[in-house]
Amino acid sequence: MIKRMLRTLKPSLNSGQQAELIAREYLVRAGLTFIAANTSGGGGEIDLIMRDQSTLVFVEVRLRRNQHFASASESVNNSKQRKLIRAAQHYLQREDLTDKVACRFDVVALQSLDSEQQPEWIKNAFGTA
Repeated sequence: MIKRMLRTLKPSLNSGQQAELIAREYLVRAGLTFIAANTSGGGGEIDLIMRDQSTLVFVEVRLRRNQHFASASESVNNSKQRKLIRAAQHYLQREDLTDKVACRFDVVALQSLDSEQQPEWIKNAFGTA
């Protein structure tokens, strides 16, 4: 599945953008609905915003080819989590969704863009907004 998606990607995209497109397609195939990508605010950026039934899902996409220090999913440390939470709060305020929708934070981790390896999808990776 991933090789098929990689063939259709534009060669001008950097590896982070490619990883985000792979994660987005993976989540759409899993039943989530795409809302937005690369949304900035509150001192951080949210890679993907998706909807899982009635829950708004803020997705951090991580590509980590070298796992010497940490895997892709482990690289979402406390500092990164705080930035994502602030960015999500900013988005919710801007869209007038504060206290109106359930939220969660997911991580989609990729170890490579070159293999058939499935992304690692960690639902509710570090709590709710």
